[in-house]
Amino acid sequence: MENVLREAERRLQAAQLAGDVGALDELLDDRLIFTFGSDTFTKADDLEAHRSGAQSVSRLEEEELTVLVAGTTGVTWFLGVVEGSVQGAPFAARMRYTRAWARDDALGWRVVAAHASVIE
Repeated sequence: MENVLREAERRLQAAQLAGDVGALDELLDDRLIFTFGSDTFTKADDLEAHRSGAQSVSRLEEEELTVLVAGTTGVTWFLGVVEGSVQGAPFAARMRYTRAWARDDALGWRVVAAHASVIE
């Protein structure tokens, strides 16, 4: 089961890199809350940022990926380099993402919560 979640995480990374709003819509739960710094974002916020081009990812290089599955719940810990732009301003950072996933028989693995931080 961990391999299936690992594949879902990598599909999410590919969708972020491609700006694939359709794939992101499938992989993100409608109840998603994403935390970065003191800000929180919803699934709708995330999809709109990609759809409008306000956020784009031009490089996403995984250094490390740890996966844990407990029944229908999973967690992924990503460490890697992310580059792109937000509101037209370029960014490049080594990032750590922690994502909580829930598995639904009909929908598969979907992200319900996520947190990201910059690694200095």
